[in-house]
Amino acid sequence: MIEVPANPLAWVNGSDAPEKTEINLGFMALSDCASVVVAATQGFAQPYGLTLNLKRQSSWANLRDKLVSGELDAAHSLYGLIYAVHLGIGGVASTDMAVLMGLNQNGQSINLSHGLQALDVTSPEALERHVHQSRPKLTFAQTFPTGSHAMWLYYWLASQGIHPLQDVDSVVVPPPQMVAHLQAGRIDGFCVGEPWSASAVQQNLGFTMATTQTIWPDHPEKVLGCTRAFVEQYPNTARALVMAILEASRFIEESTENRRSTAKLLSAPQYLDAPLDCIEPRLLGDYADGLGNRWQDPHALRFHDDGEVNLPYLSDGMWFMTQFRRWGLLRDDPDYLGVARQVQQLDLYREAATAVGVAASDQPMRSSQLIDGKVWDGRDPAGYARSFKLHAMSDSSPLLASR
Repeated sequence: MIEVPANPLAWVNGSDAPEKTEINLGFMALSDCASVVVAATQGFAQPYGLTLNLKRQSSWANLRDKLVSGELDAAHSLYGLIYAVHLGIGGVASTDMAVLMGLNQNGQSINLSHGLQALDVTSPEALERHVHQSRPKLTFAQTFPTGSHAMWLYYWLASQGIHPLQDVDSVVVPPPQMVAHLQAGRIDGFCVGEPWSASAVQQNLGFTMATTQTIWPDHPEKVLGCTRAFVEQYPNTARALVMAILEASRFIEESTENRRSTAKLLSAPQYLDAPLDCIEPRLLGDYADGLGNRWQDPHALRFHDDGEVNLPYLSDGMWFMTQFRRWGLLRDDPDYLGVARQVQQLDLYREAATAVGVAASDQPMRSSQLIDGKVWDGRDPAGYARSFKLHAMSDSSPLLASR
């Protein structure tokens, strides 16, 4: 048990006491669930009057369904999953959703198969040539149709001149099953979170072609998500949950030893059920790509960075909507800013951050330059969505959202 400094807060037993004290908290078996697992198991929730019951899910679709039904109160979630449900994309009824905080940035990867490696398809240029000269089409896997892995895969392929919806085939595979699908030859590559990319490299089943931090340094990744109804019914609980996970996020990054102990915790059967040597190196920023290259990544998976990671920026949520529009998941432009203001719980987050001594910027937007040179800063999202040479915008898109 990690010792948490006593932090008696009047509201725990007063008028701000959590309305609901037992929380069913969903997660997927990925290294970036770390802050949720640490908060639940290492004593960070109890000081805030909470008991966190961790519920591992088998797929993002299962997690989504249980979140919407209320079987899960909150979850380690894909950014794009929360927005897709809110907008009614992907065959599910629209449900008002909420992003309570960012859980992490960076740390996902695009891997290619050993078969492509044997053909010397080991660079973006070689992949682009192979895709446009070879048949049948290559098949790439991502983890959820509107999830960040789909968006990173699509964005990266398009930045290399490969249309992700025309030049290659795309399938959905749950993260823990990626390596088996690659080994069986069902897919030629994938985009997934750790430790599954490192696991494929360790087993000599291919190589890491690109990390997602090369697509967008310090990109948004997983979030703490829930329904809007949960926040409205249990606002004190939601705030306390953010406080506990902020404390856990800060703890993970306080020292290398804390990262190592977190990796060991995650390797347990009830969490990632994966070898420590597939989890720890990349959690420490130590990358080996399977092609003989090794480096210390300056933009490796991070959980806190003095709160920079955790603020639910409006522009982060808006970016995913621009990509839904770009790839035909939205027929029309949504009210980008209006929807983001509904979903991103900035006020609640800032209250929680202030209570635990974490700086919270008063700026709801941030600016970043992505791999193709485009700058995303939250201004003119409709124009940004239409600015890409490769896209799938069409008035006949089969997946619509009218919100």
